[in-house]
Amino acid sequence: MTNQDILRRVEAEKIRYIHLQFVDIQGTLKEIVIPTMQLETALTKGVWFDGSSIEGFVRIFESDMILRPDLETFVVLPWTEGETKSARFLCDIYQKEQPFAGDPRTILKNQLEKTRAMGYESFMGPEVEFFLLTKNGDKLKPLPHDQAGYFDAEPQDLAVDIRKKITNALQEMNIPVEAAHHEVATGQHEIDLRYQDALRMADHVVTMKYTIRSIAHQHGLDVTFMPKPFFGINGSGMHNHQSLFSGDTNVFYEENAQFHLSDIARHYVAGLIDHAESLTPIVNPTVNSFKRLVAGYEAPIYVCWAQTNRAAWIRIPHISPGREKSCRVELRSPDPSCNPYLAFTAMLAAGLDGIKRQLTPPAPVEENVYLIQEEDLERRQIKQLPPSLVEGIKALRQDTVLTQALGGHTTEKLAEIALSDWKEYQDNYGLHPSEWELQRYMNR
Repeated sequence: MTNQDILRRVEAEKIRYIHLQFVDIQGTLKEIVIPTMQLETALTKGVWFDGSSIEGFVRIFESDMILRPDLETFVVLPWTEGETKSARFLCDIYQKEQPFAGDPRTILKNQLEKTRAMGYESFMGPEVEFFLLTKNGDKLKPLPHDQAGYFDAEPQDLAVDIRKKITNALQEMNIPVEAAHHEVATGQHEIDLRYQDALRMADHVVTMKYTIRSIAHQHGLDVTFMPKPFFGINGSGMHNHQSLFSGDTNVFYEENAQFHLSDIARHYVAGLIDHAESLTPIVNPTVNSFKRLVAGYEAPIYVCWAQTNRAAWIRIPHISPGREKSCRVELRSPDPSCNPYLAFTAMLAAGLDGIKRQLTPPAPVEENVYLIQEEDLERRQIKQLPPSLVEGIKALRQDTVLTQALGGHTTEKLAEIALSDWKEYQDNYGLHPSEWELQRYMNR
């Protein structure tokens, strides 16, 4: 669409407000809302804002930044109407008339240019899990609102209708949904998006989280994408399916190969495995993320790959005859607290590094990896993910491939935020006796 196309549509649909949206370094959605009378100026000249107030951006003396709306991302927000009917754009961030190097969307665009230079287009397909929660007064620990389980159909479950309303809204915004269902834990749900090119999919993930929050709020519910909000039940992941295409051909597919995986796909898998430790603080970026990455709750701990083994870090989904384009690699550790632009950037950089270096993955692990003896794990090159955020950051800072993909500015800002969170967590909780310690040792 052109500027004039958009202006005509805004007038025809009687849209009153425009949300200009972007994400900070942590993937938190930010926005400036303007009345439609200011839209033409925003489209031609952009909108100035103070970048020094945004997490991970710039210092106060570098604060003047510009939002430039991406016309391809224009959508009407279907849950708004009447005097507050609104539309939105996702925006790119500029500084001194140049794309800002610390803008997560720009970082992913730069990585996609490198991908195209190698002759490929990248496609992503995330499965986003989340909890719908009831309001619980002023308490900080809301409770799951239903008693359903994995794939359960509960006619009296409010969440069934809410999932449908979320799906309807997403499809009205041209975001194709493949499936929506109840997940394993009480109050937990999953929405799977149909695979798209990596930039559009990162946009879709940001928009989907915004949509889920908006529609849940209309029904008096809260939402959390926190990886492990409740002890003793499954946390929320964002398994991510990825593939590379050359033109219309999925270059991951080879008819007669093991798992139908081409050499390119195997190199890509090996690249992910080689960078596993440094990938972790990007796809699992919070202190809480590591409370999900524990044994017993379907989240991976061991860096291995397989086809049928869902305990593996990487899984190769089965494909049906005639569906060669669906050949893909599923990374199972990411969680929905990650910034999708940076997560996709890092995964791509790692996988493409494996292709460039023609790395070979270790043998797949189809048995229960938790039962393998430690000496066998070493012999079979099966390593573990970092046990904490601080260990992951150490690995990231030493990984030149990922730090170059993210940029020095973004890498250091991520490290600063992560280490600050870790220190605050340790100062407030790590040094305090827990209830378990009091019960176990008080009378000794």
